[in-house]
Amino acid sequence: MREISARAVSESVARLLVEANTLLGADVVSAFEKGAACESSPAGRDVFGQLLENAELARRSGVPLCQDTGLTVVFLERGQDLHVTGGDLREAVHAGVRKGCKDGYLRASVVSPPVIRRVNTGDNTPAIIHETTVPGDRLRITVAPKGGGSENMSGLTMLRPADGREGVRRFVVETVAKAGSNPCPPVVVGVGIGGTFELCALIAKKALLREPLGAPNPDPDFAQLERDLLADINRLGIGPGGLGGNVTALAVHVETHPCHIASLPVAVNINCHSHRHREELL
Repeated sequence: MREISARAVSESVARLLVEANTLLGADVVSAFEKGAACESSPAGRDVFGQLLENAELARRSGVPLCQDTGLTVVFLERGQDLHVTGGDLREAVHAGVRKGCKDGYLRASVVSPPVIRRVNTGDNTPAIIHETTVPGDRLRITVAPKGGGSENMSGLTMLRPADGREGVRRFVVETVAKAGSNPCPPVVVGVGIGGTFELCALIAKKALLREPLGAPNPDPDFAQLERDLLADINRLGIGPGGLGGNVTALAVHVETHPCHIASLPVAVNINCHSHRHREELL
């Protein structure tokens, strides 16, 4: 049984949180450049120029990409032959978030309880933790700060099986259209299809983690659905910054799971242009 310390987990989470908030992935920067090249709106091209400048300033200065440094979502893939010593794994993650929030001067964005008193917890905890057990003796940590503006535009529906592919397509496009400029386009759209009510939402969020940005679903049918959805969304005319244009979304990622014969759950989770996440394998 391999061992790692809870302290090492905390240090990793803290560093990944700061990096995610200040270093935009090369694939996202490349998507900005490609978007600027094919955007027809002058205002939209100007927005892309500002996004590229902002990403470079954040990289050089260590200042967060956005004032909304998000609620920290952490995905853990824990090998079944790995033992964490010196503390509880989940508490180690929370400790890492507290440290990263302090080290990176990140905005405290978490309130508890969620209604009535809504007192700020002051350190961005508790984090949202999704933990799975996998073969092996390693721990994969993925930290994904999630901004409120885009998260608020999420949607979930329980379609009838007879609604089929076109029903899925209609719901996804309507959800993005309803969001309009609120999630700070150009956006990345994560779509979960299947599973149950709760799993559908989770796989929609996991879809946002796919790298590189725009990599197609390995199933050719769902890869085609991704292309169709991206084309539909970009025909909405929302454009960069919501100022109009033909690049509303940079990518659509679809993830699926088997579901009950009577069900067809569909979830949409949107990321803003600060498409942030960072990963490490311990």
